[in-house]
Formats: sequence, structure tokens, C-alpha cells
Amino acid sequence: MLKAINAWSLPNGLTPLEQLSAAKAAGFEAFEPVLNLSGPLSVESDEDEWKRFRESAIAQGVTLTSLATGIYWQYPFTSSDPSVRAKSIETARYQLRAANWLGVETILVVPGNNVPDKDGSIEPYDTVYNRALDAVKSLVPLAEELGVTIGIENVWNNFLLTPLEMSNFIDSTGSKRVGAYLDVGNMILFGYPQQWIDTLGRRIACVHIKDFKRSTGNFDGFGDLLTGDVDFPAVMRSLRKIGYDGGLIVEKGAYSRHAAASARNASNAMDWIMGRKA
Repeated sequence: MLKAINAWSLPNGLTPLEQLSAAKAAGFEAFEPVLNLSGPLSVESDEDEWKRFRESAIAQGVTLTSLATGIYWQYPFTSSDPSVRAKSIETARYQLRAANWLGVETILVVPGNNVPDKDGSIEPYDTVYNRALDAVKSLVPLAEELGVTIGIENVWNNFLLTPLEMSNFIDSTGSKRVGAYLDVGNMILFGYPQQWIDTLGRRIACVHIKDFKRSTGNFDGFGDLLTGDVDFPAVMRSLRKIGYDGGLIVEKGAYSRHAAASARNASNAMDWIMGRKA
């Protein structure tokens, strides 16, 4: 498995090339860039920009694991507005192509959300589910053509709340190019990551690593690795049992002015989690 870090976990204000250097300086061997709406490595970027970034990573000896994005929170597959759903599909198609240009095999996709609309109304769960499933199915031909896996992430969206539901959703797409993008910290409020790993098995395409304190019970519960309630030895046992050999990608917000030191601390924690240090 590769010790990796996501762009969101590095100091704010860095360019993507500076993020590569910061990841390596913190002791990581791999890096996950982020697709944005504007600026470098965004939906405005052309193929050459993505390929130049890939070449820079190779030159620095840093492996690229996958391509993340937060755009689906603004443009969800499950929106009641057809124009928003169309924007979401457009974004996903671009993300698949950008991943291919980067030479990575997985994209992170938030499949939608089950939250009240602006007027406070809540749509039926099966409506939300079918919109998400139809959206992902529509992306399958391009994903299969490009050889890129659509990684469905478990997030705080009141949707796909169990590993069985996530498994069924993935299997219902009918494609091996749809998998799970597992975040081991996101389900701690209502489950156990090792159970998700055991159930999802080979469906897992990529893994985000972060920690969470149940006693906090809200967003403030996310913190430094090894300070929360994730049973990392159990997580690693389950990952090895299913034969996972991809990236273990630290994804924690760079909320502190000490973000660079936090990244180095995360690298050291990952060495212990992965059994590289006693």
C-alpha cells in the first residue's frame, strides 16, 4: 500500500506543484490532487496541463493515486433541479478524462445527498437513490472506455449509510469500473470501518484515512491521526485480508497555521498505522 496525502491536507494557498513538493517533504510517497471549478487543475484546464502535472510528479518521484473533488457538494447527482444534475454529469465526465490524462485509475465521487431542499422539503429516498444510480450508470461507458474507476465515497450525506447498501448500489451499476472510495473516519458515528472493508471487499478502489472522536459528535470530532476512535490495527488487518494494495490517502483539513507540521505528524502516524515503525 502507498502512503499518500490529499491536497486538502496541505497548507492552504499552495499551487498544485508546490503541493507535490510539500507532500514529498512531509514524507509521503504518493499524492492525490483535487479537481477545482477554476484555476490550476480545474475544469478549465486542458489536457496538456494535466499531463504536465503528471510529468512533474514523475520527476519528483511522487506517485499519483487518484483524483478527488468537492464539486459534487455544489452540483449533486441527486438535485431536484435538472440543470444542476446536468452540471454534475458534465463535471464527472471531465473528471474521468482528467484522471486518464493524469494516469490514475480512480476518481472520488460523492454520489449525491439526502438533505432538505431550500424550501425545507425532503424527497423520497428511492427518488434520491434512483437519481444517483442513473447518473453513475450514465458514466459507466466512458469510465470503461478510459479504464478509470468511479469511486463512490461514504460521506455525511444521509445516503448509502451501510456497507450492504453501498455494495448493492455499486453492484446495481453492472460495471467493475464502479467501486467504493472508502473513508475510514466518516462512518465512525454510526459504524465501524473494518466491517465496511470486510463487506465491500474487492469493491474498494481507494481509501481515505482520517480519525474521528465519537464523543464530540460533530465536524469538530475530526482530528489528528491516532487521537480518535478509528481502530487502525483492525482497519489494516481487514485491508490486508481483502488484498487491497492501493493508496492510503490522508485526508484531513489544513485548518491550522501549523498545517505543514500537521502533515509531517500525519506522515509519522501513517508509518505506525502501516507497520513501518514500532
